[in-house]
Amino acid sequence: MKLTVPELSLVVLIGASGSGKSTFARSHFLPTEIISSDTCRGLVSDDETNQDATRDAFDVLHYITAKRLAAGKLTVIDATNTQADDRKTLIKLAREYHCIPVAIVLNLSEKLCHDRNQQRPDRAFGAHVVRRHVQNIQRSLKGLQREGFRHVHILSTLEDIQSARIERQPLWTNRKHEHGPFDIIGDVHGCCDELEALLQTLGYDPIPTAESRQFADFASYRHPQGRKAVFLGDLVDRGTRILDTLKLVANMVATGDALCVPGNHDSKLLRKLKGQNVRVNHGLEQSLAEIEALSEETRSPFVQDLQKFLDSLVSHYVLDEGRLVVAHAGMKQAYQGRGSGQVREFALYGETTGEIDEFGLPVRYNWASEYRGTAMVVYGHTPIPEPVWLNNTLNIDTGCVFGGRLTALRYPEKQLVSVPADRVYCEPIRPLIVPQAAGELTPQQEVDGVLDITDVLGKRIISTRLQRNITIREENAIAALEVISRFAANPKWLIYLPPTMSPVETSTQPEFLEHPAQAFAYYRKQGIAQVVCEEKHMGSRAVTIVCQNIEAASKRFGVTDGSVGICYTRTGRQFFDNSALEAEFLTRVQTALSNSGFWEEFQTDWVCLDCELMPWSAKAQGLLREQYAPVGRAARVALTDAVALLKQAQQRGVEVESHLQHYQQRSHLADRYVAAYRRYCWSVNTIADLKLAPFHILATEGAVHLDKTHLWHLHHIAKIAQADPQLLIATAYQVVDLNDPTSQEAGENWWQTLTQQGGEGMVIKPLDFVVQRDRGLIQPAVKCRGQEYLRIIYGAEYSMPANLERLRQRGLSAKRSLALREFALGVEALERFVAKEPLRRVHECVFGILALESEPVDPRL
Repeated sequence: MKLTVPELSLVVLIGASGSGKSTFARSHFLPTEIISSDTCRGLVSDDETNQDATRDAFDVLHYITAKRLAAGKLTVIDATNTQADDRKTLIKLAREYHCIPVAIVLNLSEKLCHDRNQQRPDRAFGAHVVRRHVQNIQRSLKGLQREGFRHVHILSTLEDIQSARIERQPLWTNRKHEHGPFDIIGDVHGCCDELEALLQTLGYDPIPTAESRQFADFASYRHPQGRKAVFLGDLVDRGTRILDTLKLVANMVATGDALCVPGNHDSKLLRKLKGQNVRVNHGLEQSLAEIEALSEETRSPFVQDLQKFLDSLVSHYVLDEGRLVVAHAGMKQAYQGRGSGQVREFALYGETTGEIDEFGLPVRYNWASEYRGTAMVVYGHTPIPEPVWLNNTLNIDTGCVFGGRLTALRYPEKQLVSVPADRVYCEPIRPLIVPQAAGELTPQQEVDGVLDITDVLGKRIISTRLQRNITIREENAIAALEVISRFAANPKWLIYLPPTMSPVETSTQPEFLEHPAQAFAYYRKQGIAQVVCEEKHMGSRAVTIVCQNIEAASKRFGVTDGSVGICYTRTGRQFFDNSALEAEFLTRVQTALSNSGFWEEFQTDWVCLDCELMPWSAKAQGLLREQYAPVGRAARVALTDAVALLKQAQQRGVEVESHLQHYQQRSHLADRYVAAYRRYCWSVNTIADLKLAPFHILATEGAVHLDKTHLWHLHHIAKIAQADPQLLIATAYQVVDLNDPTSQEAGENWWQTLTQQGGEGMVIKPLDFVVQRDRGLIQPAVKCRGQEYLRIIYGAEYSMPANLERLRQRGLSAKRSLALREFALGVEALERFVAKEPLRRVHECVFGILALESEPVDPRL
C-alpha cells in the first residue's frame, strides 16, 4: 500500500493509544524526523508517562517542529492527535512555514488497541481512554481534508499497516537535479520577433517539425550544446505575436528544451479562459483578440491545449542543488522550494505595501533589499532599463514590450545577453526608472551603505572555497566589532585583510632560532618542487587599493568622497593620518599604473595590491617611543653604568672578572638591540621619504589573481615599479629547487647575506599561490627572520644560550592553523567582491579575519 508523502511536509500520525504509531514511525522515517510527545514529556519531566507535563511537553514539541519546518525538514508528529484542537496547532505551523500537512490515520479497533496497552506496563489506564480516542477518530475521518490536510491516508487493518510503503514525492518546485547551463529569459509579453532573435543570439537552432511538441504547427528551438532556456513568465498581453510566443515556449517545454514559470498576466489569462470574472485590461484584450481571430474549428482545441499548458506551470523552480531560484516576481528565502497559495501569490505579484501610486498601480515592497539567501534569485515582473544585482538577486525584465530590450542571463556564467525591441508596442503606465547616472550609487551600494550588526555578531561558521567551515567565536567577534566600529577605515574599501604568517619550524642549528633549511624541508615534505624566496621588507603590511579615476571608485566601491583609493593596515585602519600625504601617495601609485600600461593590460579600472610600506616607523611611532626606545635607552644607561662600576672595582683589585664579562656582553647586546630597530626608522616628512613594495596583485575587475604563480606577480609588479622607482620597489627574490642541494645552499646563503646586512629576512612561498593536498591547504608562505630582527621581537638578550634554548620550545601549531584560516577567509572575501556579491558577504570574511586575530596566539611568532 503506497502512501505518498511530499518531501517537505508535516506528517501528523493520528491513532489511539496502542495503535502502533511509534512503531510505524520508526519503520518508515528517520529517527531525527520523528518528534514524539512521550519523548518530550520525558525531556521536561524525566517521565514519559507523566500526563501533568503534557502542556510543557507540547510546547517543546511545537518549538522543535517550527525549527525543523523553518529549515525545510520533513517532520513527523508521533502523538495521538485524535482531537481537532490538537491538530489545529499543527496545521497552523505547517501553513506558517508553507509546508504540506499530511495525515496518516491508524484506524484500528478499540479492542486491539486496548489489548496491546494491557501488555505494556507504562500504559496503566482504563479502557475508557482508548474508547474515547477511537470515537474521536471516527468523528474526524470525514473532516480531515476540511481541517487543512492536503493528503489523508487511512490504514484500517493490520494488513494495511504492515503493507504500507512511504513514497517521498519531490515537490514540483524541486529541480535541484538540473544543473544547467541555463539561459534565463525575462518577460516576453508577446514580442515573439525579439524572442526568436534572442534565442538565435544565444545559439539556439530551430528543430525539425517532426519532433513531438505541443503545438505541431509552430517551431521550437534547441541549443546544440544542451543548454536549457528558462522563461520567467508574462508571455502574453501587449505584444503583436502573443499566440506565437505561447506556442514557441510551450513547444520548448514539451521537448525538454525549456522550463517556464507563470507570470501574473499568464495567470489572469488562464482564469479568464476558465470562465472566471476578471477585468480585461493591461493588454489582456489583445491576447483575447488573437484567440478570437482563430477559426472556429481550431479555436476550441487550441484553448484546451493552452489551458493545459498554463495550468501546468509551477510557481517557481529551485535549480542546481539550490544555488539558483527562478520566479516571475522573485522569491524570498523563506518561500524557496515551498508550496502554498501564499508562495504562489508572491511568485506572481511580489509583495505590495497596500498603497497605490500616482499611476493607480500597487506600490511594491522591495523584498530584494532585505534578501539574505545563498541562492541566486532571477526574476522579472517590474520593467527596468538595466539589470542590476542586488543581494544576489537580479531582475531581467528590461521592458521589451515598452521599447526596451529582451534580456537573458546565462547561468552559471552570469553573462547578460539582450536584443533591442523592434519598436514600442505599448506605452508603459508607469515610466521606467531612469538609468543610474554617473557618480550615483547602485541599488546594491545604497543597501550596503548601512551594515547590519546581526550579520557579524555571535558565533558564526563561514564556508570558504579553500577551507570548508571556519568557526568564529562569539567573544572574538565582539573584539572585532570594537576594532571595525571605532578604528577601521571606510568599510566600503575593506574588501580584503592580509593573513598572519607562520614562521619556519624552530632551527636546531647553534645560534639560530630560525633558518631557511626548515622551510625548505617543510615544503619538500609536502611534495613541492620549487619555492620562491622573497626579501622581507623592513616596513608595515599595507593593502593598497587604487582606481583609475574617481568615477571608478564611485562605480565599483560606492565611495563618493572624491578619493581614488586607500591604503590601510592589516587590521583595516587607515594607514595615513595625513590626508594630503595619502592623496599624493595614491596619485603617485595611480600614475605609475597608468604609465606602465596596467589598466589596458588587465582590462580593469581598479586594483588591490598587497604591499609593504616603509619605513616601519611611519606607522609604528607609538610602539617605538613607548616600548622599543625606552627599553633600549634604559638598558644602555643601566648597563653602561654597571660596566663602569665593575671596572672601577676591578682596578681596586676586587675579583669581578666573570661579572664584568657578563655585563659587558649584556651591554653589547643592548647596543645591538638599539641598532636593530633603528634600521627600520627614518623621518617621514614628504612623499619622498616613503617606499612602497607591492608583492601581490590580488585582484582586478573580474579576476582574483591567485591562480598565477608568484613569479607572475613579481614580474608584473617590477614593470609597475619601473614607472616610479623613487616610490615603488620591486621585491628581490630567488627561486630555489628543492630537489637540488646546490640551489638550496644558494638560497640559505642569500638569506644570510640579507640578514647580515641588516635585513629582516625572507618569506618562502611555493611557486604556486595556492597549494592544496589531500590533507588540506598547505601554508601559502612562511617567514624566516634574521638573528638581529628577532632581537627586536624576543628581546635584546634572546640569543644568550639559556634564553635561546628556552625559546626553542615554542609551539607553532596554533599560529599555523590561524594562518591557514585567515588566508582562506581573505581569498574568499576577494572572490566574493570580484563576483559582485553584497558587501555584507565580503565583510563576513573580513570581519572573520579581524575576529581570529583575537585568538590567544603568541604575538612574537
